[in-house]
Amino acid sequence: MRTPRLSRRAVLAGSAATAALTAVPARATRAHAVGPADAPAYRWRNAVIGGTGFVTGVLFHPSVRGLAYARTDIGGAYRWDEGAGRWTPLTDHLGWDDWNLLGVEALAVDPAHPDRLYLALGTYAQSWAGNGAILRSGDRGATWTRTDLTVKLGANEDGRGAGERLLVDPRDSDTLWLGTRHDGLLKSADRGATWAGATGFPATASASGQGITFLVAAGRTVYAGWGDGDGITAGANLYRTADGTTWEAVPGQPGGTFAKVPIRAAYDRHTRELYLTYANAPGPGGQSDGSAHKLRTTDGKWTDITPVKPGGTTSDGSADTFGYGGVAVDARRPGTAVVSTNNRWAEVDTLFRTTDGGRTWTSLKDAAVFDVSETPFLDWGADQPKFGWWIQTVAVDPYDSKHLVYGTGATLYGTRDLRHWAPRIRGLEETAVRQLISPPAGEAHLISGLGDIGVMYHERLTASPSRGMATNPVFGSATGLAQAAARPAYVVRTGWGDHGNGAYSHDGGRTWTPFAAQPDIAKDAPGPIATSADGGTLLWSFVHWDGTTYATHRSADNGATWSEVSSFPKGATPVADPADPTRFYAYDFDTGTLYASTDSGRSFTARAGGLPSGDSQFKLVAAPGRSGDLWLSGKGNGLYRSTDGGDTFARIDSCRASYTLGFGKAADGAGYPAIYQVGSTEASTAVHRSDDEARTWVRINDDAHQWGWTGEVITGDPRIYGRVYLATNGRGIQYGEQI
Repeated sequence: MRTPRLSRRAVLAGSAATAALTAVPARATRAHAVGPADAPAYRWRNAVIGGTGFVTGVLFHPSVRGLAYARTDIGGAYRWDEGAGRWTPLTDHLGWDDWNLLGVEALAVDPAHPDRLYLALGTYAQSWAGNGAILRSGDRGATWTRTDLTVKLGANEDGRGAGERLLVDPRDSDTLWLGTRHDGLLKSADRGATWAGATGFPATASASGQGITFLVAAGRTVYAGWGDGDGITAGANLYRTADGTTWEAVPGQPGGTFAKVPIRAAYDRHTRELYLTYANAPGPGGQSDGSAHKLRTTDGKWTDITPVKPGGTTSDGSADTFGYGGVAVDARRPGTAVVSTNNRWAEVDTLFRTTDGGRTWTSLKDAAVFDVSETPFLDWGADQPKFGWWIQTVAVDPYDSKHLVYGTGATLYGTRDLRHWAPRIRGLEETAVRQLISPPAGEAHLISGLGDIGVMYHERLTASPSRGMATNPVFGSATGLAQAAARPAYVVRTGWGDHGNGAYSHDGGRTWTPFAAQPDIAKDAPGPIATSADGGTLLWSFVHWDGTTYATHRSADNGATWSEVSSFPKGATPVADPADPTRFYAYDFDTGTLYASTDSGRSFTARAGGLPSGDSQFKLVAAPGRSGDLWLSGKGNGLYRSTDGGDTFARIDSCRASYTLGFGKAADGAGYPAIYQVGSTEASTAVHRSDDEARTWVRINDDAHQWGWTGEVITGDPRIYGRVYLATNGRGIQYGEQI
């Protein structure tokens, strides 16, 4: 859980708009269904897990009781519905071509106009990523107008927990400021419709570093944090403007033995003091030093108010290193503020609270009582949950001094009494989903393999799995999940774990046992796994996170011993035949060749060749209940089918592109399973279903339900016609049902 959850979708980059920065026409987008008149009506919902991702920002509206917004690194933005006690997703309308906009770099509200909301979108600032965009709403995110930028934003880059980098000017609601990472300070005079570089800002942007880390209003003055090396080295990491034109470095800024990156700031209007947190790296990882300071804006006096200095030694001799992250002030009580530590692994992160302007502090962790019964995975297989990690956002309700929330790498915690804490996460789902299985029998209709939180067994779709994440062992990210087609009680999983990288289940995925042994490479490169239809043979492929591939291994004794299969194409995903336990398949995307085994995975031979090559996103899927009925989908190369075990393939002409494909229960009277795909039958990429073996397709999602990039996995329910489960890269598991 310490590593950033970076998307694997670099190959999809470059599709965002590149309109001119200073003259971008507004484009209105409203949620509405599209498609043929006979398209079935679908209802889409999240399969509930609860959070699971990095909540990078939370903002209570200063003028409206009960109104709040949250942003995430790869899963969009949300609005808090106080009456329902849940979050409403605001960016699900962003589609396939706009996948890079699901990361929210910053958000802003207008204190004078409560219905106005602004989002700065852009997940990656890398050369292969598309440019960022601004979404503007006059109805709290119900509808949006979009402005495309010519600069890149980095909601899933280092420093994503800093901010906010977007601000409505305190003197003029029509003026907005946007701090970028590599392109300096931008300004809009027409509520975000057009943008231009702000004149007079003294710091020089660079192609690396953090640029502007936050913008905050202190009365009528705007302050900007600066995180690039040139300013820090020169002792200037905080700038201000009183007139919106002239900027200056704030005098007397805190020095010290480390290069300070300002992370966040909050203004106490009662005492006219600005509270700031610092670290020696932008975070959320990599911080080992930090501090907290306040600036009295009336006379420029600085005070070091750091609650605990990093660098001590814990009881077991470990170094207590960390930075400081979130900061919030109490709008009702002068001199009351909260700051968070960040990246504190030895003593575990905490919130410190002061009621006397930082002279004394109380650690809220020390008396904290947690209730994670709503999202049991937060125990992480231990006796009790941690207070949190990657805490870079904390917020105090301006109408309730004891109502605090803070984000972590996995959830959003809240309290109403400063002692009892529970997840405040209903409706907010940010999982990056990697594998899905819908069993043909048993209690659960869904088992999932996920980024960061391993494998989950979903007894119900409307509540977080009661067993939490699969244990024995606990995984970080899952890399493989497979079920024996003729023996559904047998399930295997693989992933990144500290105590083994593979496990099996004899009760359909409710409980697990680690493999008795594993190949040495498993700990460094656990990849996908397959099990034969009868569960008697396992094939485990090994792929390092950097893309390096290794020989696949085979076990015929439930993981007690393993042997190398030299004829299996390295890097390919093993696929078991659902009807014949002696057959396995693999698609070598480097050469465009289908390989097959008829001796229970001991050896593989080439069959069909000349298929599209060079597309690592090609996926091979076997139709349920049939031997040798194979489907090959991938990117812009369309869809292919073999009915002879891979000897020959024919292209399916009904779709232009098929990115992922799966099967579900057949329609009444149909002789073949329903087929679901994310693909393009015409111009746009959408979710489709076919009830006639891919001769025709109907779109089953709509413009309001797109969720960015959805090309990892899709599967239908073998027991319920019309139900489909869809993996997203940041919006959890979506499931649709025909209504």
